[in-house]
Order: sequence, then structure tokens, then C-alpha cells
Amino acid sequence: MPAAPATGPADSPPLARFGLGTAAVGRPGYITLGRDRDLPAGRTVEALRERTHALLDAAYAAGVRYFDTARSYGRAEEFVAEWLAARPQAAADAVVGSKWGYTYTAGWQASGVPVHEVKEHSAEVFDRQIAETRGLLGRHLDVYLVHSVTPDSPALTDPALHARLAALASEGVRVGLSTSGPAQAAAVRAALAVEVDGRPLFAAVQSTWNVLEPSAGAALAEAHAAGWLVVVKEGMANGRLADRNATGPDTAALRDVADRTGATCDALALAAAAAQPWADIVLSGAATEDQLLSNLGAAALDLTPTDLAALAPLAEPADQYWRTRAALPWA
Repeated sequence: MPAAPATGPADSPPLARFGLGTAAVGRPGYITLGRDRDLPAGRTVEALRERTHALLDAAYAAGVRYFDTARSYGRAEEFVAEWLAARPQAAADAVVGSKWGYTYTAGWQASGVPVHEVKEHSAEVFDRQIAETRGLLGRHLDVYLVHSVTPDSPALTDPALHARLAALASEGVRVGLSTSGPAQAAAVRAALAVEVDGRPLFAAVQSTWNVLEPSAGAALAEAHAAGWLVVVKEGMANGRLADRNATGPDTAALRDVADRTGATCDALALAAAAAQPWADIVLSGAATEDQLLSNLGAAALDLTPTDLAALAPLAEPADQYWRTRAALPWA
């Protein structure tokens, strides 16, 4: 399994540092700010299938080769699998990462449901969900992550689960974890210490890092140094760093640098993530093709140390950031 996307056609060089995530388009409800303006009014399965396929096409045409999904993203795995089946060239050089550990429970509702997904990191859930993922993606599963690990997760301590994950790794799948919450760094460091038969178990991590929430950076550098694939998610802080939302005093520094460089706020935010030397892949979570192309403008930005220093004061205390995120509505 490659640690980064494979090289594409000469006339469409891949944006090797960027990928496309499907959290925002694989189900009718998510917590991105302004999402109600981005998706079709009728969020039917077919409408979101078409939107997902269009985004995958646009990303691939632009040179993106890393595609991220999860069992809990509604029908996103299904949509990605259909897209791969219909496009042999993409299937040949795409790198697909998915996640297990959350079960989607919203019943294709955008809002008004008490719980959209239920987390359980047990061996039994792994057995069920790896079968579901394999049933859809088949051989197109390159990275498989335990979804949203926190330091108290049994994914860090359960020998039965570790044995299953090690067996999957022996088949060539890069096994890892995603993280969330104010203790991301602790979860990453705990995972670095997990071994099976004297060998490290995990080899990939997907963590939230953005200019508002950079607290996991040092731990992610340690993971990168250990040879892990490091993927950055939520580089735009669930839309807080998009142009249309970055209007308050908390994001003034972002807009100042954007004005000075001529960049959009979203491209600047993702470029700041890509500028971290430990970041292998930075995900776009775009819901429209225009958003995707704007996001991918990050690849053309070469931020200077002065630019990055100007963005540093945007960082919030991790507890504050995650409280704000928890309060975002599903829409």
C-alpha cells in the first residue's frame, strides 16, 4: 500500500498532498456550516449519488488520487465503489481510505433525529463492518482506520481487536486510526505504542488539524517520523474557515493573509495544513465542484514563514475549539 497517491497521467499530474473526503455528500445531514446552501433541496439517495460522483470526477480530473470515506457516512462507501466500478482508470490508481467504528443511525434524515451515528470500537463491530466495507469496496481498500479514537477507546487496549487488525494489515491494508476531541495528541501517542507480536500495529492516522486547532501537530510529527501515513481532516474547521464564514474577529488574521496573498480563505487554510512537514495528505470536504476547485487552489500556494507566523495567533484552546464544534447543528 503506497504511503501517498500514485502518479497519474502526464497530462493530469496528481495533487499529491490533497485528497477528497466524502463525509459532506454521502448522507443528507452533516455539521458543515452553510451546508443547506450547498446541496440539492431534495437530498435523495440519487441526488447525493450524482453529487458524489461529480465531485469524484472533478477531483480525479484535477489530479487528486486519495479518496476518503467511512461506514458511518451514510452511503458514501457505496457511492465511491460505484464510481470506481464505472471508471477503470481511476480504479487502477486511486488510493481509498475508509473507517469503521461508527454505525450510521439517522435513517437518511438531515436533522431532527436524536443520534446520527453510534460509536463502538469492539471486535464484533469490526467483524461486521469490515465485511460490509469489503462487500462494497472489495480490493479497493487501501487504508482502514478505527473511527474517532480517543485515549479511552478499547481500540488501544483490546487484544482480540488487535489480532483482527493485524490480520488485516497482513493482507496489505494499511491499518490505523482517526482521532477527534481535545486529547488527539494523547490518542496518537498511545497508538504509537501499540504492538502485536513485537511489531507496531498501526501505520496511519487521520486527525483534525487547522489553524484554529493545531494541538495535535507535535504528535502527528512523531507519527510521521515513525513511518505512518498522516492525513489531515477538517482543515477548514467544518466551514468556519470558508470565505463566507470567516468574517468575525476570531478569523481576522486569516482574512488579512488572504487579502495580502490574493488567496481565498479556504485555500489558505488548507495550504497552512499542507505546509506542515508531517502532513502527507490534506483532505478537502467540499460539497460542490466550485468549492473543490477553490480548495485545490491550496496546491498553488507557497506560504512563507511570515505567512504561517501571521496565522499562528488564530489557534484556540483545544477544549474551546471542540466545544464549539460539538455545538454545530446537523443540517
